[in-house]
Amino acid sequence: MLDIKNPLSSSELGTLWLTYQEKTLILRVLEYFIEKSEDQQARNIMGGLWQELHYYVKQMKAIFVKEGVAIPKGFTSEDVNLEAPKLYDNGFDIMFLRILKEISMGLYTINMNMAYREDVIGIYEGLTVVTQKIYKLSTLYLLEKGILTTPPNVTMPKTTEFIMSKSYLNGFKPFGEKRALNDIELGYLHHGIETNNIGMQLITGFAQCAEDKEIKQYFKKGIDLAKKQIKVYEEVLLHSDVQFSASSGSTVTNSRVAPFSQKLMMFCIYLLNGFGIVGGSFGAVFSLRNDLSMKTALFTKDIYFYANEGVKIMIKKGWLEEPPQMEERP
Repeated sequence: MLDIKNPLSSSELGTLWLTYQEKTLILRVLEYFIEKSEDQQARNIMGGLWQELHYYVKQMKAIFVKEGVAIPKGFTSEDVNLEAPKLYDNGFDIMFLRILKEISMGLYTINMNMAYREDVIGIYEGLTVVTQKIYKLSTLYLLEKGILTTPPNVTMPKTTEFIMSKSYLNGFKPFGEKRALNDIELGYLHHGIETNNIGMQLITGFAQCAEDKEIKQYFKKGIDLAKKQIKVYEEVLLHSDVQFSASSGSTVTNSRVAPFSQKLMMFCIYLLNGFGIVGGSFGAVFSLRNDLSMKTALFTKDIYFYANEGVKIMIKKGWLEEPPQMEERP
């Protein structure tokens, strides 16, 4: 029965639609990783998340039905091959799950800001709790297993200081003095290396098992883009006498059997590209050394054009489901 007094707003329908796409994708990914996992602790984390996400997918379906909205196709059992051999090993499943939860936390904040109905707010409220819990469990698991590298330790400040000179922003002059990285910048650089390492491993596996030549080539471009960012960030750290690596012990196997449909793999990279653009924007804004701001801004531009190329490929292949939209007016 339609809720005439309080129908879904355009923003609520749009965010629920995107959330449904993302959650059905994660359910398929979890099903494959659970099937291939040999670690009971990891299986428990992923299995618990599957149960909770499945509940909220049913909640969203119920709202669509009640409102007379066509249920999105999203991602189904057709998009996952549970018989495919293991494509990733050594804790990659939980490393990738942790990245997915980072994306989810950001999306829920945006979605909550555009929700007005109590039931829609309740969905994002519940998903936020689930996501933060899984992010914590994943982080602790990875640290316990020695898979996750933490950021460098620094000297604790003993006094408070204020910036007294515009030279604090310097960084462009190749032979000029560049101040030491502040802790905010160091954190963004570490996070950039960490996420690009995971993204590079993910897309290496995708490229390895993609059948379509155009899709394979697109994934290879993504590998090069991730490598470029890692190299630049590590050089900045090295110049600041910070020697560390945020690489994980995860590995890509030699399997060439695709565990996921090419449609799912492309949409997954689409989500990660969006995360990269948002993360790059934050890095550009909050880095107070102008050379770092420029580097992150340029990478954001590169990711945008790469993402746009991927969208065009998905449209060409008939893989990009059309979001709900306003009616055409004469």
